[in-house]
Amino acid sequence: MEPVNLLELEALARAALPRESFDYYASGAEDEATLRANRAAYERLTLAYRVLVDVSHRDPATTVLGTPVAFPVLVAPTAFQRLAHPEGELATARAAGAAGTVMVLSTLSTTSMEEVVAVATGPVWFQLYVYKDRKVTEGLVRRAEAAGCRALVLTVDAPVIGRRERDIRNRFHLPPGLSVANLLPDGYGELAQAAGDSGLAAYVSALIDPALSWRDLDWLRSITRLPLVIKGIVRPDDAVRAAEAGAAAVVVSNHGGRQLDTAPATIDVLPEVAAALAGHSIEIFLDGGVRRGTDVLKALALGARAVLVGRPILWGLATGGEAGAATVLRLLRHELDLAMALAGAPTVADVTRDLVRPV
Repeated sequence: MEPVNLLELEALARAALPRESFDYYASGAEDEATLRANRAAYERLTLAYRVLVDVSHRDPATTVLGTPVAFPVLVAPTAFQRLAHPEGELATARAAGAAGTVMVLSTLSTTSMEEVVAVATGPVWFQLYVYKDRKVTEGLVRRAEAAGCRALVLTVDAPVIGRRERDIRNRFHLPPGLSVANLLPDGYGELAQAAGDSGLAAYVSALIDPALSWRDLDWLRSITRLPLVIKGIVRPDDAVRAAEAGAAAVVVSNHGGRQLDTAPATIDVLPEVAAALAGHSIEIFLDGGVRRGTDVLKALALGARAVLVGRPILWGLATGGEAGAATVLRLLRHELDLAMALAGAPTVADVTRDLVRPV
């Protein structure tokens, strides 16, 4: 049977994937408290719906960084998608384009950015990790721009990798035939097994720059014309610093609960970030725990312009490739449409703060 919601899809993916791959995608850091909190926080929020509103015609369309999207759900950057399906990132790009939304492609993609953009029918943004070798980083940025990516999404919450204990137990690594495709030209494409550790942890420790700081944003903006999105914000003061540094948007994100365990749930800190940025010309996105259309509605009401979903896309890939990823986006769009109708909010402009009961 076709899954009727994303939680059912996750169960199907668990059955379809090798344990090591499922655990890599599904796990959080340490006790996975933040991983659970991201989801539980939505369930604590209630919707104070309006009645006697004409909702016979509904439109979830919006824009992100000036780009029209069919509904306010973007595809988050997730690494190593070919672990889920042979077509990996190519299937995701096609599904996102068909759904009328943006795909954010990970630096740690198992398909090169050029190949992904070539098959994409919708906008692609490039998520960036900053390598210790800044020439390599600059090369990634220039390639993303040349390939046709429309924004740069800088991840700032991973100066070192969180301790993902499932990956340590499984000695996670990429199997033969898969690589960090974007880094193959620079000799950084291999992610091998590490003695007593996760191969990804060893890769990050060796290559990703833990010295990245606010002063580097000027350098990054100097080497690209692309709008800069800062991903990994949970504090209002950091959000303001990002705006003052010239960022076009921030993503309220705790890396899906995979970095600092016991960090706050993203939906809980979203209102504080939105309040702090009220006087700034900057867009706010959110990820972490989004599994229902009502979650999207709550995020919009609390100040997000759009949300990003990551793990559900992987569950879709694992169970049906491009069609599975498309199912994820179709389910979320259908649920959001229903939530808007029942909440008395026929357009995203009608999704206002008063719909959500005080946090």
